[in-house]
Amino acid sequence: MIVTGKSQWNGSFFDGTGTLETVTSDTVPSTPYTFASRFEGAPGAIPEELLAAGHAGCYNHALANIARQQGVSVDSITTTAELTMGGDERGYSVDGIHLVVTASLPGVGVEQFDEIAEGARSGCAISKALRVPVTLEARLTA
Repeated sequence: MIVTGKSQWNGSFFDGTGTLETVTSDTVPSTPYTFASRFEGAPGAIPEELLAAGHAGCYNHALANIARQQGVSVDSITTTAELTMGGDERGYSVDGIHLVVTASLPGVGVEQFDEIAEGARSGCAISKALRVPVTLEARLTA
């Protein structure tokens, strides 16, 4: 399975404008973003916020799957992914993601829940993706 996101950018780093969108689904229609929306709180998309939302959703689904594998029922799971941005001499960076989870799993004790929660953190597809190599195919056009 391949899912696709797309971005278009025109102009300089500070003054340019761009769009983000999901291609595989209509989850995120073409949405504008700028330097100011990413780093100064102006209206528009924040690409890293999309990563955080995806990570929270992926984590919830992973937790539900591990619970299912252990024969545990799930009433609800709410996860907030807090992505910390930073930078170094090479530019901006994602320095970490902190997952904050509240879940209702009837009949589950703290020790079992901690085990399920940690398994979801290390096993969800986005958590794993943050550790994989990123490949590149680049073409220069006229």
